[in-house]
Amino acid sequence: MTETTSAAQPTHLNAPPPSGDYTGTPYLRLSREGSFAHLVVDRPEARNALTNAMYFGIRYAVKRVDADPELSGMVITGVGDVFIPGGDLGRRTPDSWMDFSLVDVLPFDTLRTSVKPVVAAINGICQGGGLMIAMCSDISVAAESATFRVPELFRGIADLYYAQMLPRMVGPVRAKDLMLTGRVLTAREAVEWGLISRVVPDEELMSTATSVLTDAASTAPDARLQVKRVLDSYIGLQDRIGFAASLRGPEFVEGWKAFSERRAPNWVPEDLRRPGRL
Repeated sequence: MTETTSAAQPTHLNAPPPSGDYTGTPYLRLSREGSFAHLVVDRPEARNALTNAMYFGIRYAVKRVDADPELSGMVITGVGDVFIPGGDLGRRTPDSWMDFSLVDVLPFDTLRTSVKPVVAAINGICQGGGLMIAMCSDISVAAESATFRVPELFRGIADLYYAQMLPRMVGPVRAKDLMLTGRVLTAREAVEWGLISRVVPDEELMSTATSVLTDAASTAPDARLQVKRVLDSYIGLQDRIGFAASLRGPEFVEGWKAFSERRAPNWVPEDLRRPGRL
C-alpha cells in the first residue's frame, strides 16, 4: 500500500523548504511503498524540465532515504512520456524559496555516493541533466520507448561532467559522437553502448525497476558501499572549476537565449542553420 507523504505539497510557486518527505517543490512527489521510496518528477506542463529547486529536491530525497532506517532504497521516474529532459532553460515558473544562485543544487555526486541503492526507471525522454541522473544512479532500467541525448554543446555548455563520465562508460569514440553531434539513441542502443543497464517493455518498467531495487537492497550494506567506492573512483572527478566557468560564459548566455527563442545559436553558420531549436 502506498503511504502518503508526511507534509502536504503546496501548489503555489513560493514553496517552503524541504521538510520530512516533502522535497521543497510541488513538482517532485516522494512517496513510500513498503521499504522503498518512489520519487516522481511531476511537471508535465514543462515536460518535466527541472527547476533549481527540483534539482535540489532530488539531492534532498537521496539524503532523506539514506538517513531513514525504514527505507532500503529509492526509484526515480517521471510522468507521461518524459523521464527528465534536463534543466529548465526557459525559466518559466521556477520555485523560489531560496536564492539558488548561492547554492550547489546538482544531485549527481549525491547520487553516486548514496548509501541506499537508487534505481532510475526511465519512462521516456532522457537527456541533459536527466541522463546524468540516470548514469549516476546505481542501476538504470529503461522502457523500450525511451530515448537518450546529450545536447549540452548546442546550449553553449562545456559540460565537463559528461566529458569525464561518458568516456569511462561508453569509450572515448562514442562519447565524442554523443557530445559533438547530439544524436538521439534508442533504449536498445543505449543498452548496447553501456549508457544504461536494462531495457524492458514499457508496461514492465516499474515492476522491473522494483525487482531490481529489491535485489540491490538485499546486498550487504557495508560491502556494497566498498564496491561503490571503487567504482566511483574509476569514474573520477570532473573539472568543476571549468564547468562552473562555462555556465558564466557568453556562449551559455547565447545558448540559453537561442533555446528560449526556438532558434539556432549565433555560432551556427547561416547556411547550416535549421528551423527551430537544436
